[in-house]
Amino acid sequence: MTIPPRVAAFREAYRADHIHSWYSGARHLAIPLAICLTTMSIGLWRIHEPVFLELLTVPITFLIANMVEYWVHRHPMHRPMGPVAELYRRHTRQHHFFYTHEAMEAESRRDFHMVLFPGVTAAFFIVFFVAPIGAAFFLLLTPNVGWLYIITVMAYFLTYELLHLAYHLPPQTAVGRLPGMASLRRHHTAHHDQRLMSSHNFNITFPIGDLVFGTIHVEHEAATEPVQVAG
Repeated sequence: MTIPPRVAAFREAYRADHIHSWYSGARHLAIPLAICLTTMSIGLWRIHEPVFLELLTVPITFLIANMVEYWVHRHPMHRPMGPVAELYRRHTRQHHFFYTHEAMEAESRRDFHMVLFPGVTAAFFIVFFVAPIGAAFFLLLTPNVGWLYIITVMAYFLTYELLHLAYHLPPQTAVGRLPGMASLRRHHTAHHDQRLMSSHNFNITFPIGDLVFGTIHVEHEAATEPVQVAG
């Protein structure tokens, strides 16, 4: 992998300013993995004889999660929006300069820092979105619906993290050779072309939102110059 000089310089500066000596990419990945798998296991253990209408919670939640992923990526992650402007700063002004379509691969596990969600973001997501909505479904509908919602959302979040990380690992690895991975990787690589990042390929997991809203882009020529971004 040949890293353009401007990307190499940005990476070096980011590592010096933001990645502490005690940071571990393996630990950063292991914590959400453990939380999600533990929560999902508890949920599966607590579900009892779900009926068909309760099971519909899974595909409905999956589709809503895909649309939320699309909207958050398209808007606050690529446009500075008031109280959530930090999402824009970390994603557009850091992630998209650390990884470009010319240099998508992490050089070491320490570079996972610029791929995986920060721990505080994951905690905020679980405490303020997953748990309250799941509890509401538990009380207002049925316990099975509440647990199915929690399981599906946690599974979706974990899929998001693992797929996104896979796109930034060498494609020759066992993960990179999984069925469908090459297509998903190309989809995300096109999004990292700085000419396309604010207009195309916003889904990280499955490009359902991109297909629905007409923002999917498959083929593109390599950009020769970096672009200016707001902020």
